[in-house]
Amino acid sequence: MSEYQYYEFLAIDRPLDARQQRELRALSTRARITSTRLVNTYHWGAFKGDPRLLMSRYFDAFLYLANWGTRQLMLRLPTSLLGVEVASRYAATDSACAWSAGDQVIVELTSEKEDEYWEEGAEDSLSSIIPVRSELAGGDRRLLYLAWLVSVDAGELGENELEPAVPPGLATVSPALQSFVEFLRLDEDLLSVAAEASKPLEPIEPSAAELTGWVTRLPAEEKDALLARLASGDPHLGMEVARRFRGEGDDCGEEKGRRTAAELQDAARRHREQRARLAAERRAQEQARREHARAAARERHLAALAGRQEQAWEQVYAAIGTRQPARYDEAVELLGDLRMVSERERCLEAFDRRLVELRQQHSKKQGLLQRLERAGLGAGPSNVRGEQR
Repeated sequence: MSEYQYYEFLAIDRPLDARQQRELRALSTRARITSTRLVNTYHWGAFKGDPRLLMSRYFDAFLYLANWGTRQLMLRLPTSLLGVEVASRYAATDSACAWSAGDQVIVELTSEKEDEYWEEGAEDSLSSIIPVRSELAGGDRRLLYLAWLVSVDAGELGENELEPAVPPGLATVSPALQSFVEFLRLDEDLLSVAAEASKPLEPIEPSAAELTGWVTRLPAEEKDALLARLASGDPHLGMEVARRFRGEGDDCGEEKGRRTAAELQDAARRHREQRARLAAERRAQEQARREHARAAARERHLAALAGRQEQAWEQVYAAIGTRQPARYDEAVELLGDLRMVSERERCLEAFDRRLVELRQQHSKKQGLLQRLERAGLGAGPSNVRGEQR
């Protein structure tokens, strides 16, 4: 496959105006640019724009992939919803990092794993991943913890590096988070062992009366400020108010987890080995079940054949008489079954005599004789063959 790169940017909170679209067009004459999206693909060369700079100025989400294995995501949120200090506690390596851009914070995640084969449709991943941005804005820190796991998976953390606080709900990630995991090819075994320390996710929705009471108690000037933001169309106001009601902030007082990066990697290795053993056991059990079913069917077939041996011989003669190779195969297979029945009934000599007569009668049919030889039904007494076919 020739070189291939895919770039996709999304403007979610504010559409791009005409001036901004012209600025972006100056970077690429072939890109698809709308008020909410920029998409470009390359089979040679590369995009002239700096994705980090474009994220800081224009966009809220970015996806990149190349056919040599590099995959990258960026998400941008206002610092009122995600502080850079909090994001940096989870993302502070080359594979996962966070930085400020004015009143915004950008989280950047990169995977450099080499794919064994090209994954068709990976370019369409951003639409399924983008809901994680709203989850993160709402205070769900599972994405941040997964960002930390990306660094663990990449081997960029010291062995004694303690994990950050484990958020609830890792064992039951949302569809958007699962798409995130799949796109960045995060080790599923690593995620499984990390989720063992995660409590169940129990979202609590406030009642209308509770919200009304909370708003009533706000200072008048604060209510005025909130109303002004609402009138201006602030897209994050509802999320920010909900987080304030729940008392969630970006404090750094949470305790770290008890596990180190090395402990998680070792646990992931054991989990992977155990999963492989269980899968091998299931395959062996399924193989044994299939073999048992085949053996049982074989026994039923031979038992039925024992009661209609003359009719079977007539089938053999009829199949040979067609002079068709496929029917020769059918006749030889049936002869092998008849021989097995004869051996069980201790009348193998009678079978051998009849087989010799058949060979003499059709001695000029080399295709049939060759098939009989390969099946161990050569001239003279039949070759001794086991009952396994």
